[in-house]
Amino acid sequence: MRVVLAEDSVLLREGLTQILGRFGHETVAVADAPALIAAVADDRPDIVVTDVRMPPGHRDEGLRAALELRRDDPGLPVLVLSQYVEQSYAADLLQTGGGVGYLLKDRVGDVAEFLDGLERVAGGGTVIDPEVVRRLLSGRRGGSPLRRLTDRERQVLELMAEGRSNGAIARRLVVSEAAVVKHVGSILMKLDLPLAADDHRRVLAVLTYLRA
Repeated sequence: MRVVLAEDSVLLREGLTQILGRFGHETVAVADAPALIAAVADDRPDIVVTDVRMPPGHRDEGLRAALELRRDDPGLPVLVLSQYVEQSYAADLLQTGGGVGYLLKDRVGDVAEFLDGLERVAGGGTVIDPEVVRRLLSGRRGGSPLRRLTDRERQVLELMAEGRSNGAIARRLVVSEAAVVKHVGSILMKLDLPLAADDHRRVLAVLTYLRA
């Protein structure tokens, strides 16, 4: 794949470039948000990987650039990296559609997991860092319909929100896929969410509900 990588840390930028090159990906690396916009216009990448906080203001320039790119080209896959759990950033990104991801930078240390997330996002999937999902769930249980869920349903909901398919959830929990389908239906019913035809709409529905 052709990757545009936006990261202002020289060490992380060079490290990611080497990792991606080792696995056959071509990388165009930039260090700030304006350069990210320009690189995408010039190079037409298969996927964008960007930090949230970048020059010139070191606030949310990388995220805002990613959202701008998605508005201009809704089909452009974008994987956002963040140093911290920023729940609103994850939700803003997910609302732009499929082919998006939000990972904590700690996750980059696991090369296999990072590459798996990259490939899933490039293929149109949705990837959310498990820690973001846990924070969302733990922060919303009291006084919300999440209290209706069983422990097993909460486990399934976490994996749904990470963008896992029913088959992947079944393998992770060592249960049948039919059991997962039953749990998913029960979760959506208890949360008053409609059944959706694809994984991304399930994730978006769940996170939109939790954010409300």
